Amino acid sequence: MKATVNALSAFDQVTDGGRRELRCVELAYDAAHHFPDLVPTRAEIDEERSQLQKDKQGLEIRQGEFFAHVLADSTRGHRLIGAMGRPLRQSIERLRDFRQSGYTDLGTAELERRGRIGWITLKNLSCLNAEDDASTRNLEIAVDLVLLDPEIEAGVLRGAPMTHPKHVGRRIFGSGINLTDLYHGKISFIEFMLERELGCVSKMYRGLSPEDPSRGDLEEGRTEKPFLAAVDAWAIGGACQWLLVMDLVVAEQNSYFSLPARNEGIIPGCAPLRLPRFIGERAARQALFLSRVFPADSAEGRLLADQVLDSDEIESTVRRLAEELTAPGRTSLLANRRVLRIAWEPLDLFRRYMASYAIEQARCLYSPALIDNLERNWVARSPQLP
Repeated sequence: MKATVNALSAFDQVTDGGRRELRCVELAYDAAHHFPDLVPTRAEIDEERSQLQKDKQGLEIRQGEFFAHVLADSTRGHRLIGAMGRPLRQSIERLRDFRQSGYTDLGTAELERRGRIGWITLKNLSCLNAEDDASTRNLEIAVDLVLLDPEIEAGVLRGAPMTHPKHVGRRIFGSGINLTDLYHGKISFIEFMLERELGCVSKMYRGLSPEDPSRGDLEEGRTEKPFLAAVDAWAIGGACQWLLVMDLVVAEQNSYFSLPARNEGIIPGCAPLRLPRFIGERAARQALFLSRVFPADSAEGRLLADQVLDSDEIESTVRRLAEELTAPGRTSLLANRRVLRIAWEPLDLFRRYMASYAIEQARCLYSPALIDNLERNWVARSPQLP
């Protein structure tokens, strides 16, 4: 009980009773400044990041406990979710230039306005579109700009042609968490594990939260747009998780979907919450517990993809579907999108899931099993690494 009271008191103090909107990173380190015995300071976490994951002390577990308590409280949890749903400062700074040019390059992603479509090209080329702290932040900026630009009515995600020697010229949608960064202790619990779910992915699913935080957990008042995915090659891990918040998915004929988090020893984001309603609980358990792979053209794969096509048909099909989706106007589209969320994943259910996820994922990151899994399933295939 003491930890709960301390976490909630810390939240109230650093947010001025909820009047200051703070993202997870800001909240954690502001709380650490005032309550250093409650959560680790930025300096302590920075020191930890210089260590291999297996050599860390596990300070981020205290962060997981802190956010679990905050999210478990309805009032404060919804305030945090609301703060995480606001546009990033970097997005606001880029908005004017993007509206004028219709293009922005974020390094690991680029955004181009094509007619009424905001086309996001994922291009973390050095690692086959694996996700890390920086690429997740860059994708969130791109998503913000899609949602903020009044000329854009729908967003599309597609992988860029790769430059990797084994896959030169081949488009790849996404390869999941960057295991090199995870092994070397460079994946942040807050910036990746928490802010990815509460920020980037949630914005694709729910849009931007209303400016008036007094709306609480109401769905109306959000700035949202439909998102579509064009899957080439594979959607592994986090990339597969993106599909679960997409309005439409088009996949290459020989592509596949998988959630190999079991082999890594972590929770695959919000997939345990969302995957069962797409493919059923039994198949979802096989995906989560046995790392079952679903070819796009399989029965389960076609429950995750709306159309499975040859690669040369993907771009034109996605463009046509995006135009078709938005042609009748936004009102009924967004209304139906909203009531589907309320029926299947009301905001309070998401909040309660994230409360459990926060502490369970933090514990997973520091479980001996995670290092054992990485060394058996990944390091063994990467002899150049220690």
